[in-house]
Amino acid sequence: MKKVIVISTSLRVGSNSDMLADQFAEGARKAGHEVEKISLVGKQIAFCKGCMACQKLGRCAIPDDVNDIMQKVLGADVVCWATPIYYYEMSGQMKVLIDRMNAMYRLDYRFRDVYMLSTAAEDEPEVPQRAEAGLTGWVDCYPKSRLAATLFCGGVDGPRAIAGNGKLREAYELGKKV
Repeated sequence: MKKVIVISTSLRVGSNSDMLADQFAEGARKAGHEVEKISLVGKQIAFCKGCMACQKLGRCAIPDDVNDIMQKVLGADVVCWATPIYYYEMSGQMKVLIDRMNAMYRLDYRFRDVYMLSTAAEDEPEVPQRAEAGLTGWVDCYPKSRLAATLFCGGVDGPRAIAGNGKLREAYELGKKV
């Protein structure tokens, strides 16, 4: 049994990427894994100040929700990020969270496999490439880990527009394979 953390970065309740996250989590649960989904809705996450205090403290000096999230990521075997694509890039709140978890850089971590689920109004195959490259930059800082798989669903712009889309089943199956 693996410990799986799913981070849903959309701030829209019931968003398309959040629905993918739910299916991935359900698939991982079905496979017998311990799963926790973290939604950024309602979380307080300030911008990184670049003070680098985190490198001495082993945690961020800013008192908000990031340190709790970071501890869960450090203790997970699998990390799955779910994000809407805005202007051909990951959501701003996902990027801010990644920046703020800079304290992890010098800490021991358990995760080996990282997954990315993304959605966008645009449907061209190149749409998720920049977001995936941004996440790969984070993964590359943790040499024992790898970007295990990505799943993109384009053509979904309104809330819950992904309902009935086959990508939901693909997310479920991806979670089962964790």
